[in-house]
Amino acid sequence: SGQLGLQDPATPIMEGIINFHNHLMVFLVAIGGFVGWLLFIVLTRFNKNKNILADKFTHATTLEIVWTIIPAIILLVIAVPSFALLYSVEDNADPSLTLKVVGHQWYWTYEYSDYVSEDSEAVVFDSYMIPEEDLSFGTFRLLEVDNRVILPEQTHVRVLVSAADVLHSWAVPAFGIKVDAIPGRLSQASVYVKRMGVFYGQCSEICGVNHGFMPIVVRVVNREDYVSWIASKLDS
Repeated sequence: SGQLGLQDPATPIMEGIINFHNHLMVFLVAIGGFVGWLLFIVLTRFNKNKNILADKFTHATTLEIVWTIIPAIILLVIAVPSFALLYSVEDNADPSLTLKVVGHQWYWTYEYSDYVSEDSEAVVFDSYMIPEEDLSFGTFRLLEVDNRVILPEQTHVRVLVSAADVLHSWAVPAFGIKVDAIPGRLSQASVYVKRMGVFYGQCSEICGVNHGFMPIVVRVVNREDYVSWIASKLDS
């Protein structure tokens, strides 16, 4: 179904982004309405048919003071919550696990380096988009992948993002996360998902002809199911 607003938040960061968006919209609507009303007044009351001779004045000190102070106050009211949100976005809590993400033309590679099998190998797999002709009933076209990322709910996860060839960007809107994948550079983000579910994202940096065909799917499960999934990966 179609959607006009932002996706339902799954992390505290996305909740903060949506709350700040709603806070900002109050000022945008009020300022837009005021400017529109002012333009209407000017066009109807001060056109050349009603004012053949224009008034001659160069300064209105009181008015200039008002239209300087009021916007400054509005900017302060907007800035304070934006700084708080920015601080929380950059705050990286002590992670319980680390997910490494590497972008390729045109697929993603994921590595769970916290866990090692008896052969001293970490859990690593590639994630490709499922072609439209291979989709099963009820799955999303251009969004479903063959290997989903599995994460536990209510757990601090560190996401390390890089690229093997060109610029990519790992983005999941419901998480409020968008991290550029840059060759030779390791970017970091923190994720704390509050609820179980399946969440979709896409590469958000133009990376070539198949840029639109490297989606991201994250399935968030309870911790018991996550442990079982990791154990099955280590045994395979």
